[in-house]
Amino acid sequence: MSDNRYSIDPRAAELAELLARIPSDEPIVMLNLLRFHDRAQYADGDRGLTGREAYQRYSELIVPFLSAVDGQAQWLATAHAPLIAPPGEDWHKVMLVRYPSIGHFVTMLRNPDYQAITEHRTAALIDSRLIACTEDK
Repeated sequence: MSDNRYSIDPRAAELAELLARIPSDEPIVMLNLLRFHDRAQYADGDRGLTGREAYQRYSELIVPFLSAVDGQAQWLATAHAPLIAPPGEDWHKVMLVRYPSIGHFVTMLRNPDYQAITEHRTAALIDSRLIACTEDK
């Protein structure tokens, strides 16, 4: 299995680049592409959850953090076979989450209580993409 750590959790360099590229006063939508482990991969060992179950736990726990920054999950869908993609790039779920601004998103990311729940997201995912989008004017 390849090491996809860098496709699961954001790193400081990518966050700094994102802040530099996204206008601070515009709403953003984060496009999430998600591929789950069969069994969740927690750092402390097997907790008896599938990757999908661990992500569901994360999804339930994130609600108050999203609310605190006026974020809102807007769309969740099952992904099917890709039509245009590199070989082997296949996703289980696609999700869109809206934030009033990049600052609101970063405020959530920097919250230590939010950081504590990301262990479920990290354990759940074998691969992911998180892409910040702004509406064309």
